[in-house]
Amino acid sequence: MSDGPPRVIVVTGIQAAGKSTVARLLAQPFERGVHIEADVLQQMIVSGGEWVTEPGVIGEEAGRQLRLRLHNACLLAKSFLEAGFTPVIDDIIIGERFDQLKSELAGLPFELIVLAPSPEIVAAKRDEGRGKRVLGEKWARYLDEVLRETMAGAGMWVDSSDQTPDETVQEIVRQLEALGEEHRTQASGR
Repeated sequence: MSDGPPRVIVVTGIQAAGKSTVARLLAQPFERGVHIEADVLQQMIVSGGEWVTEPGVIGEEAGRQLRLRLHNACLLAKSFLEAGFTPVIDDIIIGERFDQLKSELAGLPFELIVLAPSPEIVAAKRDEGRGKRVLGEKWARYLDEVLRETMAGAGMWVDSSDQTPDETVQEIVRQLEALGEEHRTQASGR
């Protein structure tokens, strides 16, 4: 994974899809890898923070804070990239948030990884014993529908339903390496 210039990697998916675990593991094999967890940025707001609490309902302030956390995640990614690191951001990037991501990272090399486990797997298996707030099967199904509608054709999709986090990372690494080889082959005119 250290071959080639650094680039930003963004890991997205529905809530509880394993984004943070996979992003942290994905950053590790790089010679200089960084994990930027959007939820941690949101938790930096110690008073006045607003989270989305109901599927499909994003209040004005909660929406503003979501945009702010993505903006700050991208600022951190740019800073680390300029210093020679490969930053791996994890956040829920769906619909207009993808437009914001592309705008924030304009001109920078980046890859989008979409973790797409089935919502039933997420609701049944991934909620167990989690320290994070997870909103259940209704939320998982809603986000999965929106993800598939608004992000179809964007990035590299990985169905991690039957994979361990390590297996998911191995699949992502294989696909990123193949993509890198394809880009090198095209650049050399072969």
